[in-house]
Amino acid sequence: MRQMSLLEDVAVEPLASRMRPRDLSEFVGQGELLGEGCLLRRMIETDGVSSMILWGPPGVGKTTLANVIANLTKAEFVTFSAVTSGIKEIKEIMAQAEQSRRFGGRSVLFIDEIHRFNKAQQDAFLPYVEQGSIILIGATTENPSFEVNSALLSRCRVFVLKGLEQKDILVLLKRALSDRRGFGDLNVAASEDVLSKIALYANGDARKALGVLETLVANAKTNDDGQLFIDDKLIENCLGGKMLIYDKSGEEHYNLISALHKSMRNSDVDAAIYWLARMLEAGEDPMYIARRCVRFASEDVGLADSNALLLAVTVWNACHSLGMPECNVHLTQIVTYLSLAPKSNAMEVAYLAAARDAKEMLAEPVPMHIRNAPTKLMKDVGYGKGYIYAHDTAEKVARMDCLPKSLNGKRYYEPTGLGGEAKFKARSEQLRAWRAGEISSLDEDKK
Repeated sequence: MRQMSLLEDVAVEPLASRMRPRDLSEFVGQGELLGEGCLLRRMIETDGVSSMILWGPPGVGKTTLANVIANLTKAEFVTFSAVTSGIKEIKEIMAQAEQSRRFGGRSVLFIDEIHRFNKAQQDAFLPYVEQGSIILIGATTENPSFEVNSALLSRCRVFVLKGLEQKDILVLLKRALSDRRGFGDLNVAASEDVLSKIALYANGDARKALGVLETLVANAKTNDDGQLFIDDKLIENCLGGKMLIYDKSGEEHYNLISALHKSMRNSDVDAAIYWLARMLEAGEDPMYIARRCVRFASEDVGLADSNALLLAVTVWNACHSLGMPECNVHLTQIVTYLSLAPKSNAMEVAYLAAARDAKEMLAEPVPMHIRNAPTKLMKDVGYGKGYIYAHDTAEKVARMDCLPKSLNGKRYYEPTGLGGEAKFKARSEQLRAWRAGEISSLDEDKK
């Protein structure tokens, strides 16, 4: 009964809300923005904030930063929700801010989830931002280039907040266990390893980490030493199954991406989808997987299916716009497509072969006839002499060598003839035969 009483005393509001930093000294992470001497820190410390957009994933400190500004500024600070407010409320607040400005006052308006406002609602702020009636601070998880009106965005400075590092979240978890605003009055036993697992599971989201910790403490049992004990088994039970956690900078990270890549290369679609799920459920950054798929589309599919690269880039954009968990289906689509597509590594093989020659022959001169000749002097000494403009020929191809003399006849591109690359194979062989004089025409009917 005593345990329940203690927990009830501290559970007046969510842990993440209770532990919200009150000033910059308590703020964790975002060192590139808030480190000593950084622009945003100076703006806050001197009470000289201007209109800005705070853009970043959930739980990285956007609302917290706004609250810190609210605690330090001498201006009137108004919080506005894009979820619950409409045009009427906007106009009322703007009128009050304009009145305050006429009497020398300043108003800072914080809008959480500003991307939820439609164009008309965002337009309502524009004149007041322009004339200085308000200093607008908007927070968004979406790309402001797409979700904030360009006119409004051009009048705001955009600060990009990044997901917190594991060490930053560890600081917050330890603080929550020791601070009286958190569980400082409770005797909670949690090892460094347990806290590290929570930090990894949170995937850069401080709110998520503190929420997990709160759940664990609420369900922890008292051990023989009178401590509320948190261990791996409790984590498993509270989170509904085994935590698929791995260090994204360690060996398992590379093992899993290797498994995904090699499964796709081997056209094993089921294995590829499994390894994709393993990575995403373990908290892997979907953008990392999307980048690997873009690379794979050229490295392992190439011209055997030219649509692979287009789809991979499209999925990369979808992951950037949506994030997890919505983008998991997009990644599944591209992983499936790449697994089943015809394969060719001709692009990589061609580049690596050319790169080896380029490194060994860095001083090899460019043939005179394909050099640029923008001046009379360069033309007089032979730059561009003998160049044949391909479009002026009947075949739209000229019989002239474009490689250095020492490399004439060298072949880098060796198409596989699989899938769509078959037509590129036929075309390249036809061109080589024509240049060698083995055939007289590139017209396929006369070939």
